[in-house]
Order: sequence, then C-alpha cells, then structure tokens
Amino acid sequence: MLILSACKNNSGTDAYTDIADFKSVHVDGYVGDAQCIQCHKTAYKEWKRSDHDLAMQIANDSTVLGNFNDVRITLDGVSYFFSKKNSDFTVRIKEIDGSEKEYTIGYTFGIHPLQQYLVDFENGKKQVLRVTWDAVDKKWYHQYAGNKMDPHDWLHWTESSQNWNTMCAECHSTNLKKNYNHQDDSFKTTYSSINVSCESCHGPAEKHIFWANNSADKITIANAYILKGNSQFDQLNMCATCHSRRTKLTENYVPGEYFDDQYLLQVLDTVNYHGDGQIKNEVYVYGSFVQSKMFHNDVKCTDCHNPHTLKLKKQGNNLCMQCHEPRYNEPSHHFHALGAESSQCVSCHMTGETYMGIDFRRDHSFRVPRPDQSVVYGTPNACIGCHMDKSDAWAAKQVEEWYGNQRGEHFSDGLLLSTKRGMTAVERKMLDDYITNLKYPAIARATVIDNMNMTRIEQFEPILNTLKDTSPLVRHNALMKFNLVNPAERVSIAAEHIKDTSRLVRIAAAQLLNGIPKEQLQNLDQYALGKAQDELRTMLYSNADFSTGRLSLGDYLIQNNDIAGAIKQYQAGLKMDSLLLPIYPNLATAYSMNGDTEAAFNTLNTFIKKDPNSSRAYYLRGLLNFEVKKEALAISDLNKAVALDPTNTRASYNIATFYYQNKEWNKAEKAIKTALNTEPQNGEYRYLLALIYEGQGKTVESAALMQQLQREQAAGRN
Repeated sequence: MLILSACKNNSGTDAYTDIADFKSVHVDGYVGDAQCIQCHKTAYKEWKRSDHDLAMQIANDSTVLGNFNDVRITLDGVSYFFSKKNSDFTVRIKEIDGSEKEYTIGYTFGIHPLQQYLVDFENGKKQVLRVTWDAVDKKWYHQYAGNKMDPHDWLHWTESSQNWNTMCAECHSTNLKKNYNHQDDSFKTTYSSINVSCESCHGPAEKHIFWANNSADKITIANAYILKGNSQFDQLNMCATCHSRRTKLTENYVPGEYFDDQYLLQVLDTVNYHGDGQIKNEVYVYGSFVQSKMFHNDVKCTDCHNPHTLKLKKQGNNLCMQCHEPRYNEPSHHFHALGAESSQCVSCHMTGETYMGIDFRRDHSFRVPRPDQSVVYGTPNACIGCHMDKSDAWAAKQVEEWYGNQRGEHFSDGLLLSTKRGMTAVERKMLDDYITNLKYPAIARATVIDNMNMTRIEQFEPILNTLKDTSPLVRHNALMKFNLVNPAERVSIAAEHIKDTSRLVRIAAAQLLNGIPKEQLQNLDQYALGKAQDELRTMLYSNADFSTGRLSLGDYLIQNNDIAGAIKQYQAGLKMDSLLLPIYPNLATAYSMNGDTEAAFNTLNTFIKKDPNSSRAYYLRGLLNFEVKKEALAISDLNKAVALDPTNTRASYNIATFYYQNKEWNKAEKAIKTALNTEPQNGEYRYLLALIYEGQGKTVESAALMQQLQREQAAGRN
C-alpha cells in the first residue's frame, strides 16, 4: 500500500484541463509502477524488493532462489531431480504411483521464509509445486511433511487446492481477472502487473496521472483520483481484501469498493479458529484483528507496519510502547526477566501458528492469556506454549497468584459457550443477550448467531433484533438463520433486506427466497428482488472454481428445482475434490429426488466408505431404506447414527416415530428421550413424547406436557 501526497502539476503552466477531456488508453486504467516513481520516489524505493514487490516473478537466474544444480532428493516417497536446461529451470518428478514427468518452472512465488514455484498446465491453469525452497535453511522441503499424497488427492500439487488461478492469483498480482469458465473448468487469467504493485492498493492510476500532469484545480487535490489509506476504515478496506479468509461476492475485485460489497468474511468457526477465536488454520490476519481491542480503539495497520516495506516500525516492546504505558514493560506486569524472550509483549499477547511448514505468523487478536478457559475447553494459551512441561491447570493457578482469581469480561466467554451442546435455558438467554450487545466484536456476534441451534419459534425473536445491527456480517448471518422458518415469514423478512445498503446482506436476503414460488414474491419490490437475485447468482458462479463453490451452486439449483443441474454441479465438485464429504449427502438427496434410488444408495455407500464414522451418512441411508420399505435396515442404520453421535437428535426422533407408529411404546419413549437429552426444549420432540405417554396410558403425564406446550405456544404468539 502506498500512502500518497498529492502530485504536483508537471505541465509547466497554470492552465486547467477538465477531467471530462480525459481519454483512457490503458486497460482498466492501470498504468504500471514506472508511472509512480517521478512523484513518489521514497515510497517506491521502500516498496521495491518488498514482499509485495516480489510476490510473483518470472523464473530466471535473478529470481529463483532454489538449488537447481542437478540436485536429487526424495521426500515422502516422491523423487525430484532439479536441473537447468539453458535458461530453463526444470524438475523431474517421480510420484508415489511410479508415474514420472519433467516440468519447466514458469514463475516464482514469494521470497521469505520460503519460495514456491509455478508450472503451466493445460486449460490456462498454473499449479504450485508441493516441493518448496526453504530460504532460511537453504534446502528443499515438503509442505504437509510426512503425508504421502496420491496424485489424485485434492491436496496434491496438480489438483485444485494448489491451483494458482483459484487459490493465489488475486492477492499476488495487480488487477487480476480470473476469467474462469465453469462449463469446461478452464481459465483465461490476466493481470496488469505480475506482482502486488502500487495500483493493487491505490487502484488504477491513469486518471491520477492525468490530473497530476494537467490540472491546476485545487479542489480535486483531496481526491486526486487515487485511493488513500489515512483512516482505519479506508486502510482496512485496502488490506483486508487479501489479508483475510473470505468468500468472493463478485467476479473481480474493484479497489475502493467496500469489503462487505465484495467479500463474505469467514466467521470464527471451529475449523479455522479455536473455540475462543484464536487462529488455527491460516486466516490471514483480518479476522483475528477485528476481534481485538486494538481494532476497536482505531489502531491502523500502519501504526505498527511500514506500508511500503511491510516491516515493523520498531523492534521488540518498543513497538508496543508507542501507545502503552511503560509499566507494561516491567516485571511487575509480565513476571519474567527483563530482556528474555518471555518478557516480550508478543510472547503473551500475540501467540501464533506455523503455516506452510516453516512460516510462523502471529495472532492479531492481541488477547490476554486465559489458561482457565484452556482447562474447561481445551483451547491453547500462551503460558503452555512456552512451559510445555506444565499443565493448563498449573498455568491457570499461576495467573491467579499474579493477578487474582477474577478474569475481566471477554467476548470469548460467550463464543465458547455457543459451541456447547445441550445448553440450559439460562445459558441460551446469555447468548440471546450476547448477540445484541454491541460491546462485543461484530465477528464474534456473527459467529455466535451462526452457532445457535434453533429448535423453537420464540428463539428467533433475539435474532430478529440483530437484523438492524450496524455490521453487514451480523445482518447476513442473522438472515441466514431464517432459512429454517416457513416461506411466508421468509418472504416477509427478506422484503426489507433485498434493498439493504450492503451487497452481502442483499445476497443473504436473496438466499432466503430460494425455492419459493414466484407468485408468492409478487408483493416484493421487483427491481430490488431482481438485483439481489442477480448478485446471488454472480457470487455462486464467481466461486465455481472451488469444489465448495460447486457444492453451493448445486444447493442453489436444487432449491430452485433444477435437480439435473444440481447433480451436474455436485459431480463437478467431487471431480475437483473427492474428499469434500458434505457433497455426498446432497448428491444422494438429489439422486433420490430425481427417482434414481440406486445412485442415491451408491453415493451414500461411498460416503460411508470414505467416512465410516459419519453419523449423518447412516442417518440418510436409514431414511432411504425407509423409503424403499426396508424398515429393519432403516432402524439398523439409524441406531448406528445415534451410536456414532448421540446428539444426532433427528435419528433418535425418526426411531421414536417408527416405534410409536408400531405401538412399541417403551422403545419409542427411550428413543425420544435420547433426543431430548440433547434438545430438552424442542417442542416437536416433546409433543411426540406426549403422544407416546398417551399410548402408554400415562394420561396425567401426557396432559401435563400438552398443556405446557400450549402455554409456551401462546406466550410465543404474544
């Protein structure tokens, strides 16, 4: 990112040339870095040789760091021979299946602490080699070391997960246009500059250059047709587009457009984050930073990092002491010897994870260590990160001795609670209050909404209150919960939000309306509805080069009754990644809806073979067995589903329903109580129990439960 001052007028006159006379001659207005140097020498000099400048380069003698001097190595069963042929850098690879092929390196990717290499493939694809150069220890190594990958595995370097066009390109080059054709799985990817250049952050500079050379109009100086990152909002809008784990909403990134109009930020799910919001998988900073007190106190990226060199402005604790009182740098605060690694602020407040084998990255949520949470939830803490021979309980006790036994209120408490199964009514009320409490980070509130299990109609009331939240991410996640309500209510709720100021929210509103007949949408604003639906389709097709994108596209088509189209998308997703397990149940459902029971069974059997511990796989096969009148097999599968996951309440409910219909009252009671152990407030399950009681002759118990349900229903209506 370049922080620019206004350029001077280089015309030598005071004549004013109106911007209306501007004629573009560059593609999309991108002029290249050379145009920036004259006025911005210092910024350009700092940026040159930075990680942004060297993000991607053509492979040649000056850019390739790895040893290609006839080197032979074998890693995880794969043999490599690195060599040079004239000016070409080549690698011959013998895979674990015995197949062997030589590849020419086309591009380098990054410089420190590692460098990767790109190879051109057919259909416009570029693939990133698994074998990687360690620029620190000067050696070749494997990411995912220790894993022997079949050449057809999604993680194999020739497959989708290591595809440059999909996974890397947008953030390593300027004005990237992916140009993906979902029909034949091909790319015609283009960029204006191969690296992360001035215009990556500041946008196309052609009008800015025109203004600088022609205009004496002082009014335009404030804007000067170039993006600036002076405020936190503007700066994060520049940086977050790449420094975040997110889903694209649009086909191509447009500098200057709001983040929430171009991306859906990944919430703090337990796949990518630990339960308290600490980083786990690679999430690229933004999602952790917006959790922090730093973010909420208007701290900017450039308060710590030089925007052009990307390096820290100061070393060690001096960086933190720019804002924090000196007492935080004393042993009376951190209880460690001065000068030791353990006395560094980042050691306790910015722990991290190592990605790509050797790349250590710090957590930017800047949190206070909470070993007490680790004791209960198994989350990591900074203390045990260093004192690996000690326990979480030891660390928690040590913290109590130093700071007392009261921990300050922190958003992670509610975040952790939201992952709990079978919570009490009091705990649920705590979460209802949490999601509307604006003192908690928006990303945390959105995550809690996402985690909340909806079993009764009155539980939607607190979610309704979040639909007016200032955060588009919160509004989006709140809207998505209403997919569970009836069509009439979905239409009523979506009516207001298809005209939301944020594209992210409009897309969520459009998703609420999937599958609802057109005649039920006649009272909506038809222009706004059409726009939101177009934005939804754009998002879906913009992500179709991901296997997960094909899953989402298939779900969209099946909701809109295009079963054949959904099957095609699910099949394409499995071709990209046969281990994307969520596709299998959806594909089996599509086959069943299409009347192809055999294909549905085959798909579920494949699902079970790939994941024999999947409760959902057995549950769905059980339902399918019920459809073909194989009740014994159905009950066997449903019991297996419950054995694998006792919280699979729908499996228990279906077992109970079967036994109820067959008047096997005791078995029915046992099954429905298993479901109620997890969801004690579920009205549907309690109603079935009342019917079972009636069948058993327990009329008092049945009547009492029915009356309670009626009172709750009446209270919900009021």
